[in-house]
Amino acid sequence: MASNNSSDESGTVSRTSSKTSISSTLGQPSITVLASSRAVLNNHLTAATIVISLDSGKITSIHHSIIPASHFPPGTSYVDHSPHILLPGLVDAHVHLNEPGRTEWEGFWTGTRAAAFGGVTTVVDMPLNAIPPTTTVNGLEEKVRAAQGQCWVDVGFYGGIVPGNDKELKPLVKRGVRGFKGFLIDSGVDEFPAVSSTDIARAMMELADEPTTLMFHAEMIPPISDSVGDDVQHSAPPLAPVGPLNEYNTFLASRPPSFETYAIAEILSLAHLAPRLPLHIVHLSALEAIPLLRDARAAGINITAETCFHYLSLAAEAIQNGDTRHKCCPPIRKQANQDSLWSELLREDDSVIKTIVSDHSPCTPDLKLLPEGIAGAIPPSSTEATGDFFAAWGGVSSVGLGISILWTEGQKRGVTAPDLVRWCCTNTARQIGLGHRKGDLQVGHDGDVAVFDDAATFEVEPSAMLFRNKCSPYQGKRLRGVVRETWLRGRRIHSREGGFDAKGGPCGELLLEPRTG
Repeated sequence: MASNNSSDESGTVSRTSSKTSISSTLGQPSITVLASSRAVLNNHLTAATIVISLDSGKITSIHHSIIPASHFPPGTSYVDHSPHILLPGLVDAHVHLNEPGRTEWEGFWTGTRAAAFGGVTTVVDMPLNAIPPTTTVNGLEEKVRAAQGQCWVDVGFYGGIVPGNDKELKPLVKRGVRGFKGFLIDSGVDEFPAVSSTDIARAMMELADEPTTLMFHAEMIPPISDSVGDDVQHSAPPLAPVGPLNEYNTFLASRPPSFETYAIAEILSLAHLAPRLPLHIVHLSALEAIPLLRDARAAGINITAETCFHYLSLAAEAIQNGDTRHKCCPPIRKQANQDSLWSELLREDDSVIKTIVSDHSPCTPDLKLLPEGIAGAIPPSSTEATGDFFAAWGGVSSVGLGISILWTEGQKRGVTAPDLVRWCCTNTARQIGLGHRKGDLQVGHDGDVAVFDDAATFEVEPSAMLFRNKCSPYQGKRLRGVVRETWLRGRRIHSREGGFDAKGGPCGELLLEPRTG
């Protein structure tokens, strides 16, 4: 039991332990108490009353029953949210906030407000799409300065690995980055070039004994392929696209599963250089990669993977010609592939997919080159053809919608609230070295709570998309599951009915404590 009090076999807090626990709060200047008939504690759904100190922002006690408000000191902030579910604040470990440098795409203010809307209380910002990228200590310092006073939720930062920056990696670990990411294929932005096998080897040896995680965008052009991606759409056969550039199947064929499996095989071939260093595959898309990862884990290689909300909810067969809101890399694959990802996630034994994240990667709508008539379309600023999946920017916007997307799709597959917590809270917090304070409702953890109405539905319209640019493949879809309130360290930062606390302003922290594991 994750509390400082005892209970009988039914889980009801005894009178003696209740008095002891509550009397211990009398000397505290201020507390928040959140209760509900349903909360996810220790991977189980149970009644709970959670006491949070507003001085420390930490959970100080948990009762496995609903303790009435009258048991607490007068004036205590107390809310019984029954029958809604109390969840730990979500930890979205893969978000592109793009500030500084591309703030017209997104920014700390808008991106973290969008996160809070959907119960996300911690985001980790990717090292690219901001200018400068987070590949040096100076780049990290610029990003930290840009974030000051703008964050509505807590924000951590990843470092990047690019050719020639291996000597920057240890200093970045000491400055508190949560991990490192590199691309094995063109990233789409000039300032973040892809790494070679030699670069990866150098990074692994540099980080071999550091408390960090080395992550990879695992796509790589195999030695032989009939289609090799965006740069060759005008090439002569056999490298030419297989069809019109506004057809999704043409784009899908240009990023086959072999891109992912070849890249993962290359990473695994180098893993012996740093056997204790955790390795991680970001945004896994292809089902064909799962056996490779399972065999590697069985052989003792410390490697995990994440997948994304869009790979678990969108399918290639349903994407209309020209609807580039769905373009991302790796691509959204067919329904059978999605079903296999779900099967892996729901394995009763050790799944290789440990976490689910948004990979929120926005841009200005004109860069999507959307045809007229598709929601979010505006005239492109270039002369490129509209609806061209190859020329459009790749990335799906969804931060703050993830729990609803996952719950909607998961209802068809027997997903439970503890499943959501495992994939989107507990495991994501551990991945970034914050499992000691984030990702679970436990005594000593931050008092971050999402109040989840699992029965309510809503339509995704601009008012539900708080990210800067209202251009998402989820617009117009009806989703099940609404985050009624979001609490950060015992303070309500957003409610569905009342919006944000304008008086309090943003109170998110920058998570720069160096990792210890």
